[in-house]
Amino acid sequence: MLVSLDMTARRVVVVGAGAVGTRRARALVDAGADVLVVSPFATPEIEALSSRSELEWRERTVHRSDIDGAWLVVAASDNPVANSDVASWCEAQRIWCVNASDAKLTPARMAAQSTHGDLTFGVVSLGEADPRRAVRVRDSLARVVDDGEIDLRHVRPRDGRVVLVGSGPGALDLITVRGMRMLAEADVVVTDRLGATGLLSRLPSEVEIIDVGKSPNNHPVPQHEINDLLVDRASKGLTVVRLKGGDPFVFGRGGEEIHACLRAGVAVEMVPGISSAISVPGLAGVPVTQRGVAATVVITSGHAGPEDGVMGVLKAGATVVALMAVGALEQFVAAAREEGVDPRLPVAIIENGSTPRERITHATLGDVSRIADETGVKPPAVIVFGRVALEGFLASEIAATVRP
Repeated sequence: MLVSLDMTARRVVVVGAGAVGTRRARALVDAGADVLVVSPFATPEIEALSSRSELEWRERTVHRSDIDGAWLVVAASDNPVANSDVASWCEAQRIWCVNASDAKLTPARMAAQSTHGDLTFGVVSLGEADPRRAVRVRDSLARVVDDGEIDLRHVRPRDGRVVLVGSGPGALDLITVRGMRMLAEADVVVTDRLGATGLLSRLPSEVEIIDVGKSPNNHPVPQHEINDLLVDRASKGLTVVRLKGGDPFVFGRGGEEIHACLRAGVAVEMVPGISSAISVPGLAGVPVTQRGVAATVVITSGHAGPEDGVMGVLKAGATVVALMAVGALEQFVAAAREEGVDPRLPVAIIENGSTPRERITHATLGDVSRIADETGVKPPAVIVFGRVALEGFLASEIAATVRP
């Protein structure tokens, strides 16, 4: 029978500080236990944990009195006789004991466990202990959970909450593991049109999906109504995932939505996402910084055109990344020219980055407007201004470092 024990601030004694004892002690420290390690020798990790007062290490052989007051004892020394003695002491005092030498000699076994948010599961062997097999099964199950293939929605009533999830630039496998788990827990998903929206098809049919996506010159749901929607659904005891493209705090109005939830007394959290400002150029072979080329990157929005002074940093060698700026491209070019930026400065435009529809357009500051018109550049796109945007730049840098 598997039993979950909350070990927070509970006394746990680990006898032995070899590989097994170290692994058990580390896990128990992570679980919040009050850990005592008894061993004449210890691994560097145990020594480090002891030096930071994360556990207590008694540098000697174990005494019977060491287990007094313990809730759990792990006998993990390299001496099977000593482990058996410890197990006998524990049996006499009715203390749970795990014997790493011979699991059959004690009624308790430690499970190979995996934690995913507020859910933990464990795998143990019955009969002969086979810890590596248990770990293999645990890891396989963990991957299924992390991939969002299990419905993790809560069944019992609980307080509602809102979780802002950044889904990354668009590719389905660029969302974070935590983001996938939050989607698997969602009762309601309020989604934008950008990001990894293809993940929505994996959700159970009972999950309410509300599309509030904006596109240029088309804002069907005003921001204040989105805020009200989040609060309304969470107030009904539901887990609401606000699925946003990129990262919620990079021009995603995530801060406004969090403030609205906090004002309404709704629990809210944020799961960061991979911002398209960094990832989309990177996937296209454009590093936004490069040693000896650009040490500074400025990320700006193109909704209202370039802010004063933004394009001036180009002259000093910085990189400027403009999001949602296709419609304001000419304004950005004009601002850069006014700052005296060389018209030969490279520019890269990446449309639908990270998706099968990705298209990359290379140009210079002097001809990018014309080329964008001729090739029919359309949003969503990320525009990179700077020396790092030179076509083939990354390949040439790599080639330069290869000696014949």
